[in-house]
Amino acid sequence: MTWNIAWSWQADARIATIAAVEGGILVSSGLQLQLLEANGKVRWDVEVPFKVHAAKASHGTIGLLAAHGFYLMNTADGSMVNEGRSAPGGFSDLCSRPGGGWALAGRRGEIHLFSQHGRGIRRVDSGPVRRLIGWLDREHLLWQDPSGLLWCGRLTGDDRKRKLEDRSWSWCSNLEEGRLLLQSSDGALWEGVPHPFGWDMLNRLESDSMEPMNAVRSGDGWWVLGIEGHLVSMTERTPEESEQTALTQSMNLGDLIVLCTPDAMATATREGLVRRWTAPHLADAEREGRYKAAAEAAMARNWEERRQMFLRAQEAEDLGKLSLAIELYEALGRTEDARRLLVRQKEGGE
Repeated sequence: MTWNIAWSWQADARIATIAAVEGGILVSSGLQLQLLEANGKVRWDVEVPFKVHAAKASHGTIGLLAAHGFYLMNTADGSMVNEGRSAPGGFSDLCSRPGGGWALAGRRGEIHLFSQHGRGIRRVDSGPVRRLIGWLDREHLLWQDPSGLLWCGRLTGDDRKRKLEDRSWSWCSNLEEGRLLLQSSDGALWEGVPHPFGWDMLNRLESDSMEPMNAVRSGDGWWVLGIEGHLVSMTERTPEESEQTALTQSMNLGDLIVLCTPDAMATATREGLVRRWTAPHLADAEREGRYKAAAEAAMARNWEERRQMFLRAQEAEDLGKLSLAIELYEALGRTEDARRLLVRQKEGGE
């Protein structure tokens, strides 16, 4: 499992955050936002009024958190999609919603739901949030509170939340392909597959002692960026492969990492050095990543044509108007969403 550095790039100022965007990398350094293509060339470079401290990409747009506001930017040219939204105390984290939309963690114990194009839908009382972990589906969102407990909220208009379990975790990754990487209070690493009421699977991993900063799940499994700046694979390795992965032990890769495609990831130091890593042994995953990026770009082009109907369907679902939402989803060809709401109708009605 040999990963190589494809290229490196130096920002002019200290890096606040990075994000994967359509196979490339968004870099926030100082008051500059720069989108680097997969080959390292700059697609665009824009200046913003406030330092961006968090970013995620979804359906041709990039959600940004800066100062007390939430902004949306077009991936094509870096132009703003709207004038932005703010909340008292600001936002600490954001997560794109399956099928379109956004969830933002407010600093005053609320989760704010927005449409794909930044229109506010409603606020949900969540209590303090350390980080948003990810969506199990369009209705169920996972988050971690400051004490380390994991929570699942069912955000359907009749909002509910419950603890996944009573155990607290010192660290947790984002939800990747339905899986989580976690660290327990004794320092052990675990991998789990959560559902709204607990775990489908939760296994302790055999690994050396480490303090994870972040993790991504590539085509060959989990990679963890440790507090020392070392990149470590959680996949079982032969002694020879272990020696190869130890090459990063002499490098300080920083504490920022994102997955660009199944065969490519990027690391960055706060001082501004960005490295893009590629894996020649993941040729099939690389092709899959290209197809996915092309599909996302096509979806972004077609999105505007179907946007109004889709937004109406989302709004109807969020307000509990299930019959209207079902009709709109069926008109859009979204049979899985329509079937899901039909099940909800039978279970609880509108």
